[in-house]
Amino acid sequence: MTLQDYLQLRNGTDVRGVACEGVEGESVTLTEEAVENIAKAFCVWLISRTGKTQVTVAVGYDSRITSPALCEAAVRGITQTGHAAIVTGLSSTPSMFMLLKDEQRQTERFCHGSIMITASHLPFNRNGMKFFSHTGGLEGSDVKEILDLAATYRFAETNTYGERVDLPYLDEYAANLVEKVRTACGEEAPLSGKRIVVDAGNGAGGFFVDKVLVPLGADTTGSQFLEPDGTFPNHIPNPENAEAMDSVCAAVKAANADFGIIFDTDVDRAGAVDKDGTEINRNRLIALISAILLAERTGTIVTDSVTSDGLTKFITARGGKHLRFKRGYKNVINEAVRLNESGEYAPLAIETSGHAALLENYFLDDGAYLVTRLLIAMANAAKRGENLIDLIESLAMPVEAQELRVKFVAGCDFKELGRKVLADFAAYGQNLYYARPADDNFEGFRLCYDDMHGDGWALIRMSLHDPVLPINVESDRTGGSVKIVKDLYYFLRKYDFLDITPIENAIAAWRSEKIETLKVKFAGRGNPVQK
Repeated sequence: MTLQDYLQLRNGTDVRGVACEGVEGESVTLTEEAVENIAKAFCVWLISRTGKTQVTVAVGYDSRITSPALCEAAVRGITQTGHAAIVTGLSSTPSMFMLLKDEQRQTERFCHGSIMITASHLPFNRNGMKFFSHTGGLEGSDVKEILDLAATYRFAETNTYGERVDLPYLDEYAANLVEKVRTACGEEAPLSGKRIVVDAGNGAGGFFVDKVLVPLGADTTGSQFLEPDGTFPNHIPNPENAEAMDSVCAAVKAANADFGIIFDTDVDRAGAVDKDGTEINRNRLIALISAILLAERTGTIVTDSVTSDGLTKFITARGGKHLRFKRGYKNVINEAVRLNESGEYAPLAIETSGHAALLENYFLDDGAYLVTRLLIAMANAAKRGENLIDLIESLAMPVEAQELRVKFVAGCDFKELGRKVLADFAAYGQNLYYARPADDNFEGFRLCYDDMHGDGWALIRMSLHDPVLPINVESDRTGGSVKIVKDLYYFLRKYDFLDITPIENAIAAWRSEKIETLKVKFAGRGNPVQK
């Protein structure tokens, strides 16, 4: 593989690629040889940071069909260069970092870093690698450095292989969560009498039932798709996926459960479901964990840029400050870290995707820890005769919200042209009598529309990785979003390098719906559409 081949595997702060055949037109890019060399390069990277001549690296993996083989490839890369490997087997991504923070485990077998074999919620043929040091997940620049090394570094050859030890950690990780709940609630089984349904999507999150919920006294009847299966035969393990959320919502209602939980494949993200089958996701999930944390101490909640105005009002009403920052879980985490270092208390960094990182938990995006915090609040609310969902009863949701993804035409310099569009939109927004720039433009450009012209806002931004302009629109009145979308259409139609079909389709769909409404309203009175 060439240097360019390796660099193309970088996906933000992760390595990701096609790991097996099975999808037409997608050839393998993440080979066992590549994983071997990347693991060797990670050891070199750790040596440069620790000053050690030999390091120990833990390796775990999720339920993907290629994960065991890629794990073995990583172990070969580590041990063939004289370093030691601790193989944790089936793991969650957060557990691979918590292993590095577990004082007892580190006393027994000190690890300098860890690798998680996962591609999160991507299709079955994909896989990847996430890296941790004692300070947290690596930055994108670190991953680029590792990939540079994998392609170009001449690794030292040794006749003596490093030690390999198989030592699972997931049980200990789960036991720590159980202990946290028991300590916070002052009871051995604080979830006794609660029926809680878990949907693991055949990812790595099935452990949460038997290793966390059952020891806490919960009835887990109705839980589904707990067995690891990397073909993901039931639905994509992704709290953002509509089919996945519909599935767990239906399971909660069918089981007459008090609460539902859904994890993504490697358990760094989670979503929840209320007892009536209503999803607690995106703005509602952010509001729920914010309410819990702000009741303990007021501070700043850092989110991605597409959260709602209703969430801002909700956080402010509880004495907090809402900072809409850039998309990308490392972006919101790094901003929360920066705020705390500057003296501004920020207990939470969270994306609408379900990535949630708490100051009290090393700012690790950990779906299981997020859910554990919700369970503590649920148990304590029950003691007061209240329901967990009561905490977000006052959250105002937008009347209309949508995301339109406008693509750049093939072959253009989309990054440069995207910057031009955003600069033009910012200039455009300065001169409108019916709209004004938002105060919090940390990513892209957000324009706020007055009551007569949409009663909401539009955010145009660049995708993190793709040649796409995602456009988010929110309105607090029925029919408001189409007014905003029409304004965007008149602004964007002059750019011949953009495919604005999604905007045209949204306007056409509104017109079609309007016509059908009129037909029903005036049925039997002639055809008003033709009049």
